[in-house]
Amino acid sequence: MFTHEFHPTSLREYDIRGIVGRTLHPADAFAIGRVFGSIIARAGGTTVAVGRDGRLSGAAMEAALVDGLMRCGLRVLRMGIGPTPMLYYLNVARGCDGAVQVTGSHNPPDYNGFKMVLKGKPFFGADIQRIGSMARAGDVVAESLGSVEDVAIADEYVARILRDWDGGDRGLNVVWDNGNGAAGDVLARLVEHLPGSHHVLFQEVDGRFPNHHPDPTVPANLTALVAAVAERNADLGIAFDGDADRIGVVDGAGQMMFGDQLLIVLARDLIAREPGATIIADVKASQVLFDEVARAGGTPLMWKTGHSLIKAKMAETGCKLAGEMSGHVFFADRWYGFDDALYAAVRLLGILARSNESITAMHASMPRVVNTPEVRFDCDDTRKFAVVSEVAARLKAAGADVNDTDGVRVRTTDGWWLLRASNTQAVLVARAEATSSEGLERLKAALVSQLAASGLHAPDFSGAHPGH
Repeated sequence: MFTHEFHPTSLREYDIRGIVGRTLHPADAFAIGRVFGSIIARAGGTTVAVGRDGRLSGAAMEAALVDGLMRCGLRVLRMGIGPTPMLYYLNVARGCDGAVQVTGSHNPPDYNGFKMVLKGKPFFGADIQRIGSMARAGDVVAESLGSVEDVAIADEYVARILRDWDGGDRGLNVVWDNGNGAAGDVLARLVEHLPGSHHVLFQEVDGRFPNHHPDPTVPANLTALVAAVAERNADLGIAFDGDADRIGVVDGAGQMMFGDQLLIVLARDLIAREPGATIIADVKASQVLFDEVARAGGTPLMWKTGHSLIKAKMAETGCKLAGEMSGHVFFADRWYGFDDALYAAVRLLGILARSNESITAMHASMPRVVNTPEVRFDCDDTRKFAVVSEVAARLKAAGADVNDTDGVRVRTTDGWWLLRASNTQAVLVARAEATSSEGLERLKAALVSQLAASGLHAPDFSGAHPGH
């Protein structure tokens, strides 16, 4: 009889993830296939798509996953190595009942994990916990042999992205940083068909990530991209994370654009065509974004952090564009509503090709604020949500301007500060943003005071950075 126990740290809010050989093993991949496949089969499904990134552990993990899915009698469409959004596309294009990408995303090389889609919807939260409980109980369908088929989808995926190119014939000078991630081959095919000059750094897929860590939201990882933009006098640089569902952008002056700043550029273009359009961003985004969306004639909507949560809210509201500080960008305008950094990049280039203004000028003209980085500090899992509730209750009682969509976001005349519990780790997350350095100090002091009232020490806020 099949039963399986996952390491307790591997079942996360948005995916299943762990350190290969320590908290994640091929046996876990088989169990995911056996249980997720059973969920699909019991719902009357027959077909599931599978892909993987370029991590060294990926082949063994994928083989075990496919074995588990096949034993549920399913037809498995195997994409091979490629970006996570290409798997999402395969899922849509072939009408699959589910999809699983084997990927460690932006984590170090010794990590791997699994992102899942069921019936076209994100599979997360309680769904992932159900994988664990079903495996523990051996709650799976009777074993029967399915089939596996290798599917070449890259050319079709690239052609579908290019179908939405709206920049005409004007060529831009662009440097791309693949960071040795899973998008390498697909990116090479894509830039061949875009007008302009395109230079790709670290195109080779290499799961060791020998050149830099595959997270484009960390400035230290963009050093080579910034240097190449300067050397080639490029209009901009674009970077991806390990599985290309997150984007990073550097303007022509070598300045990093944060996720909310990129969303301003994308949102203005959409709102110009669809006045009043709803634009969703997570609670960590700058107030500048929400103000600029409103100023452009759009309807800003602040929502919970987490790509699965954002996708679910988009589907609920009919929103056509959303984004997160982490670099996830979601287009349901001409696209399918999932986070796709390659597609977002092409839409961004289209905007710039049609504009008389450079992205450097757009970036420079955005209102300047002073803020802290995202500060993460330890707080026991049994206490973290209670602390946030305590802070919210005290602030509401005092008549503060509080948004409790996801944690506590407090607005004052100086700006705002945020305290939320991580969904995936035993930590609290804090951030503050003001229009002046003095205002930022007052916001930090207010946050520290609330933490002290709940018995917690002040976090380390070092690293406040102007210009965003």
